[in-house]
Amino acid sequence: MSGITGSKLNIRGSGLVAKLGTDGQILTSTGAGTQAAFEDAAAGISWQAVETGSTMTAVAGNGYPINTTSNACTITLPASASLGDQIIFTDYARTWGTNGIELDSNGLNYQGEDDSYTVEYTTDGQSVQIVYSDATNGWIPISDDDVTDVPVTGTQKAIFGYGLTDSVSSLTNLVSSSGVVASDVTGVGTARQELAATGYGGDKAIFGYGYSGSDSSLTNLVNNSGVVAADVTGVGTARRYLAAASYGTDKALFGYGYAGSSNTAVTNLVSNSGVVATDTTGVGTARRWVAATGYGTDKAIFGYGYVSGYVSMTNLVSNSGVVAEDVTGVGTARYAAAAATYGTDKALFGYGNGYVSMTNLVSNVGVVGTDVTGVGTGREKLGAAAYGGDKAIFGYGYDGSGSPHVSMTNLVNNSGVVATDTTGVGTGRYALAAAGFSYSA
Repeated sequence: MSGITGSKLNIRGSGLVAKLGTDGQILTSTGAGTQAAFEDAAAGISWQAVETGSTMTAVAGNGYPINTTSNACTITLPASASLGDQIIFTDYARTWGTNGIELDSNGLNYQGEDDSYTVEYTTDGQSVQIVYSDATNGWIPISDDDVTDVPVTGTQKAIFGYGLTDSVSSLTNLVSSSGVVASDVTGVGTARQELAATGYGGDKAIFGYGYSGSDSSLTNLVNNSGVVAADVTGVGTARRYLAAASYGTDKALFGYGYAGSSNTAVTNLVSNSGVVATDTTGVGTARRWVAATGYGTDKAIFGYGYVSGYVSMTNLVSNSGVVAEDVTGVGTARYAAAAATYGTDKALFGYGNGYVSMTNLVSNVGVVGTDVTGVGTGREKLGAAAYGGDKAIFGYGYDGSGSPHVSMTNLVNNSGVVATDTTGVGTGRYALAAAGFSYSA
């Protein structure tokens, strides 16, 4: 195939094959194969080891994962082919948007054009399936897998909000995708403490319930830019000392807490548009000052808390929002801890009453690990959230010192290792909540 100097065309995010002729005319065709057809054909393909070279020669009947992390790849197609011959190329590392692949049709036609055309695929995450038709049309893409450039995966940013200083507050502090906490943002909605927060809808967040002189069921939605909305009229039992977590990839639930003068185990499901449902009858031991987080990509877990004493039991939540019975506790019983996901599918509980800093890791099947020696300032009534796609952050809280309202944070890497204190930003406070939001870094 003879390249056209200075005249190559890269298509991103369209699923199109780009061909540029010697006359400069741009021709495109949309891949017509469905996912089902792709999967049926792929079943008879012999998949090869991952290709990392800058050049390779393809053989009919094979499938090739092409890793272009370090370099682009020029692929020479067979010099001869028979009707029905097929080849599949797939973006192994989702890097074709940076280093694409170029197909050299090696004397045969490609989609009806001779090999004076340059054919490039430059969309992150793309897969291309081609079949040989005849001498006229040559190789034809029957699926070129419409995808966008590689998406940023996981929750990228976070928000701490509300809580108690010397009085109840509605201040918020945004957290960047690199874990940097921003200065105070003027509060929106009813100032309150002892509330909960979680992500919902994939890239948004919600604060809910809490105490502002009386128990509340108000909620405040947070859009995917981190802007907090005005109060939404509360639904369900007004309460405080509860927790919240996401489940099912785009929904959430609030659960447990203290209502009036007694503990409760009721939950309230949150739709992927942020609508809170009426009470679901509680399952498991009613308790307050619990912590909750997502795990396993689509499930959730409530853990620890206070009944008439400190407990460490947990309750798993299915990907349809159903809460299971108590699981015997692991680790130090405590309340007023915080929890967050890390590593895309795992989680951890951390800190808690008695001004401790130990953590307990949660596997991607919801198994809680024994205590991990604490790092950073021991404290309780803090917040935690995921950020950066696969990391987490603990922040703020009450450390029992002479100035107990603190604002330091502790970053958690994607292996669940907690870092030492980062100097606090914003107004020190406790009994606040935190949640992740945004797919955009």
